[in-house]
Amino acid sequence: MRAKWDETSWQKEFLKMKRHEPNIERLLREGPRGFRDAWHLGSLHEEYKRLKKKYQQFQEEEEQQNIY
Repeated sequence: MRAKWDETSWQKEFLKMKRHEPNIERLLREGPRGFRDAWHLGSLHEEYKRLKKKYQQFQEEEEQQNIY
């Protein structure tokens, strides 16, 4: 099963955020092959959301420092 992405896919963004092991990259690119992969993909999505939130907070702090 191949994942069909649009340009705003969280998987693509997550691949660029940090380095991943080859099996994780395959999962993010190709999608889950079974229940275990689907569960793992869900946990990766949660990790992505945490990292995204931290990144956004960092950007906001940086913008505030540039204002002053």
